[in-house]
Amino acid sequence: MSDVQSRITQLRKELEEHNYRYYTLDQPSISDREFDELLQELQKLEDENPQYFDENSPTQRVGGQVTKNFETVVHKRPMLSLSNTYNREELEDFIRRVKSGLEREEVEFVCELKYDGVAIGITYENGRFTQAVTRGDGSKGDDVSANVRTIRSVPMSLRSSDVPDEFEIRGEIFMPTESFQNMNAQRVDEGLEPFANPRNSASGTLKMQDSSIVASRGLDIFLYFVLTGDKRFNTHYESIEAASNWGFKTPDPKKRYIETARSADEIFDFINYWDEHRRNLPFEIDGIVIKVNRYADQEVLGYTAKSPRWAIAYKFKAEKVRTQLKEVTYQVGRTGAITPVANLEPVLLAGTIVKRASLHNKDQIEKLNLHDYDYVFVEKGGEIIPKIVGVDEEARTSESTPIQYITHCPECDTELVREEGEAQHYCPNDITCPPQQRGKVEHFISRKAMDIDGLGSETVNLLFDKGLINNAADLYELTADDLLPLDRFAEKSVDRMLTGIEASKEIPFERFLFALGIRYVGETVAKKLAKSFKNLEALQSASLEQLIEVDEIGERIASSLVSYFQDDKSLELVNRFKSFGLQTEMIEAEGSTDRLAGSTFVVSGVFENYEREELKKLIELNGGKVASSVSGKTTYLVAGEGMGPSKRAKAEKLGVQIIDEGDFNELIGK
Repeated sequence: MSDVQSRITQLRKELEEHNYRYYTLDQPSISDREFDELLQELQKLEDENPQYFDENSPTQRVGGQVTKNFETVVHKRPMLSLSNTYNREELEDFIRRVKSGLEREEVEFVCELKYDGVAIGITYENGRFTQAVTRGDGSKGDDVSANVRTIRSVPMSLRSSDVPDEFEIRGEIFMPTESFQNMNAQRVDEGLEPFANPRNSASGTLKMQDSSIVASRGLDIFLYFVLTGDKRFNTHYESIEAASNWGFKTPDPKKRYIETARSADEIFDFINYWDEHRRNLPFEIDGIVIKVNRYADQEVLGYTAKSPRWAIAYKFKAEKVRTQLKEVTYQVGRTGAITPVANLEPVLLAGTIVKRASLHNKDQIEKLNLHDYDYVFVEKGGEIIPKIVGVDEEARTSESTPIQYITHCPECDTELVREEGEAQHYCPNDITCPPQQRGKVEHFISRKAMDIDGLGSETVNLLFDKGLINNAADLYELTADDLLPLDRFAEKSVDRMLTGIEASKEIPFERFLFALGIRYVGETVAKKLAKSFKNLEALQSASLEQLIEVDEIGERIASSLVSYFQDDKSLELVNRFKSFGLQTEMIEAEGSTDRLAGSTFVVSGVFENYEREELKKLIELNGGKVASSVSGKTTYLVAGEGMGPSKRAKAEKLGVQIIDEGDFNELIGK
């Protein structure tokens, strides 16, 4: 190694150490001036010796890279959201469910602050930062590595050699209160509108194209979830301690940002403390996260489709304000559902200016006894969606009259319908009602559906306004000549959109089925239908009775499907999709068999060679069905270490065959 390279290496190591002491430990060891002098020396050496460039160098933290399009990355493990709870009774129900699932009374929990920011997953290889990806839709997110490199509390190289060769650590990027206030003060000085709240500011900053602007915004991070894949830790708390030693900024137990607890009283001691003291924090939190501490227990408890069963978020009581109702307007969704919206006199609520609030449906308006120009009380449900929770009837004038719910669609004037048992009114005109058509196209192109790159809601609206499309099938007839004359459309963006449309023809059948937007056919239902009928032709010709025979498909869903495929306009649309070459047939996954067809499995406990989710996927890959609890319909109970005695007892009582990991391998021929 040359003297120059040696000095560069030494300076990088020294500057990273100072960064760690300043931004993670809050214990600076040199002055800002001394730090700047070292940084300038390193920058000069790197400029003169470009062969020693390193994207993780401390000089790169000032940003400068421009990212035009953020690459979409599939998460190796889904980034699930947490279920919410808002009171002690609901939290105690969660604790009871955990104890019941583990079949014991003694359970240790970990309590942490719920940071109000942007979820992020950061990957390290050989102790060095390699990639940072946002949560996105949970299954895939955006690569924002260039921007995350500018966050000084994110280590570019770790302080320990005792780390996995490759691992991911997840956490929350946020904008500290001081950074937010400074940024808004500067915007006001420049004659610009101030930003509404730190969370939205952090989210917007993280997706900025110029990383030098990101670097100037003062973002920070807490990292609190380690995914090593090698089972080196027994508990979550242990993993957080290790991550801190590796150089990560983790919740500090000395500041009471994280604690263990063994009872509802201990958990609520933590909750009540932070409900009182949260306004003294240098960043915003909106609740407390409670997790089961032992990883083996987490394995046993498992997951629902959307969230882990071993964790929950306790949200602090929502702030409530009083303001005046100006008018009620009505929105039409892509399914024709009518949503009444309260337009309010603007008011500050939980850091955001609120101008509108959902009223849900006619019943809600009648329940509130809402009148014209009432003064109403508004709060944020889960501190996210504003809602009207009451009316100040004493402030109502005698001339005020009750709100009359509309009888016809505000967009196409079609008479509304409300089916028996339904809460909402619907516009039945799903062929020419403009917002329904636009909503259907927006749904069609969305990430979980056809995931068409280069298309968003603004572009969809522009295409409708210019008369270039009337439905989703029209997208496949667009040409460069159609698009290039439009505002903000350059050759590169047109090429990207047309490439995305062409690529969507390879999207699997189950996602295409979901993309059609058939009422009641969500993502999970579409998968079940695709798996059962294998192709679109078989699904189209299925009777009501045949549809109901499919697992978890009730009469409501079945009737909706029959109606859709009997409608001439729907059939015309579907036939056009077929002609464009979209996938209308199920492609079996590699390695799939029907060895377990007709068998229902319950998986319980911890296994030596499998993660529980891996076992479940293998069961489904081989044609079997996975259930969450033992019943008379269960064929096999796959029993691992730590399985509760009640499951075994119930299986024995019902005559369910109990098998272990080895028996399961024999069933699938492994």
